[in-house]
Amino acid sequence: MLTMTDNAVLVIRDLANQQDVAEDGGVRIAADADAGSLTVELVPEPEQGDHVVDNQGARIFLDPDAAELLGDASVDATVDDEGIIQFGFTEQQ
Repeated sequence: MLTMTDNAVLVIRDLANQQDVAEDGGVRIAADADAGSLTVELVPEPEQGDHVVDNQGARIFLDPDAAELLGDASVDATVDDEGIIQFGFTEQQ
């Protein structure tokens, strides 16, 4: 199952608080098979069938394809000087 770094936990919680997302909200990651990529968006709640990963109040919702694709990866997040958030995924050892 996907895990989060401490940075990712802080960034996701801060993002949800800044955007005034509902208490059950979080970041949703979905696989776009046609584009061969992942989409990431802030949502008020998970969709039916999403896998929910909750770490200290930071919530990530994975659609079934993204959950399969990411498997046991770890997600990290950084914020640059302009406030742009970047998510990265690494395989766990």
